[in-house]
Amino acid sequence: MTKIKMCGIRSESDVEYANKVNPEFVGFVFVKESKRAVTAKTAAMLHQKLRHGILSVGVFADDAPDFAADLVQYGIIDIIQLHGRENNGYIADLRGLTSAPIIKAFKIEKPEDVVAANESDADFVMLDSGGGTGTEFDHSLIKYIHRPFFLAGGLTPENVGDAVHNYSPYAVDVSSALESGGSKDYEKMKAFAEAVRSSE
Repeated sequence: MTKIKMCGIRSESDVEYANKVNPEFVGFVFVKESKRAVTAKTAAMLHQKLRHGILSVGVFADDAPDFAADLVQYGIIDIIQLHGRENNGYIADLRGLTSAPIIKAFKIEKPEDVVAANESDADFVMLDSGGGTGTEFDHSLIKYIHRPFFLAGGLTPENVGDAVHNYSPYAVDVSSALESGGSKDYEKMKAFAEAVRSSE
């Protein structure tokens, strides 16, 4: 069954909604340039309020490996997601600091990008349109992936069911499509989760 990751959680109401919808993962963004960025202190507070069984994913881009590893050690996040230029050498350094699972995101524009995802030493890869733009990449490129993957980029309650049915991703990742006026919208979160679960 395809798992659900709802990213950009940054308030107590976001956590309240997530606890009701019960995705497998929520994402805390630690990329300072992001409008959805949270501090470690805020993430720690929100993590404590998360429903048992929902795993928290920390999203990073080109940070020092010990920053992410420390957040795992402090119990603020369970999984590390890399969105920058991190290579297999970086992942090896990170593995020397923590045993937490690692997701590496890849911006997919051409077949070679999927080949790079196949060759990543991360536990999971994410195929994305890049930059949190809320747009889809060319899904015909998915045929080149040969490992479990998170699918991201432009997914909505209206189209995610078809994406799950057609491509069988390990998980789907969503952020902007769950928002109204810049804040998470419970009805959109509920609709997204229902669309994924009913497509199985």
